[in-house]
Amino acid sequence: MSLSTRVRLRPMRLMMALASLALASCATPPPTEPGGGKAGLASWAGRPIGAPPVPNPALKRTILARAEQEWTYFGRQLVILKGSEESIPHVGDWEDDGPRQSRRVNLYWRAVGKPGLDGIDCQKPWSAAFISWIMRSSGVPESQFRSDSAHWVYLASLIDEVSLPGRYFIPRRLADYSPEPGDLVCASRGIARVATVNGYTTASMLHGVSAHCDLVVAKTGRTLEVVGGNVRNSVSKSRLELDANGRLQPVPRRPWFIILQNRL
Repeated sequence: MSLSTRVRLRPMRLMMALASLALASCATPPPTEPGGGKAGLASWAGRPIGAPPVPNPALKRTILARAEQEWTYFGRQLVILKGSEESIPHVGDWEDDGPRQSRRVNLYWRAVGKPGLDGIDCQKPWSAAFISWIMRSSGVPESQFRSDSAHWVYLASLIDEVSLPGRYFIPRRLADYSPEPGDLVCASRGIARVATVNGYTTASMLHGVSAHCDLVVAKTGRTLEVVGGNVRNSVSKSRLELDANGRLQPVPRRPWFIILQNRL
């Protein structure tokens, strides 16, 4: 077998392996948790999930407060996503409106080691820098959440370390779990879509992909509110719809593919 043939077969073998793992896990559906997930969650794509950390509700509250603080700083822009429709009933401040806004974006960029960028650099997506700054400024250790200017880097890191005990964030499938405040919900960005097999993805599948993540800040019935950076040129709060089972449904403007459960 030639080298080029072996290279082409590797991704196929990985996809087949993930598919068989996922099918095996569906043989005996576990009971539903009160929070909408599965009781006794044991694995992610066949890999065991480590024991949860010691609860720290104060740290979770700080994460949520930081996100709300930045949303207020940028004028409380509101985005409503309903099916394929998007509306912005309230427009806030934008990244390049003036020095006040531009310098704030520079603060986020500094969290990922890029102090030369600010809000004037409108072609540089800063949503991952925003999430990284939220975690750093809230007191989340770098060992628990890897700061980076690309979402795929910390997503891949968290998936790669899923078996370690005490991890604050663990991946959850959209079909298994209803997101709660403190979680991150992540979507593909651009034309390309993140590769998944039965709702699972791996660190290698995420390498180099374009993604966007928002922080869940509130949940009321079937309405989810999330805060994210670089959403319509601002720190925006987006209002999303859940289905009748409390699940997050991918929509054209936000093709969600994974949830990071906050276990604090």
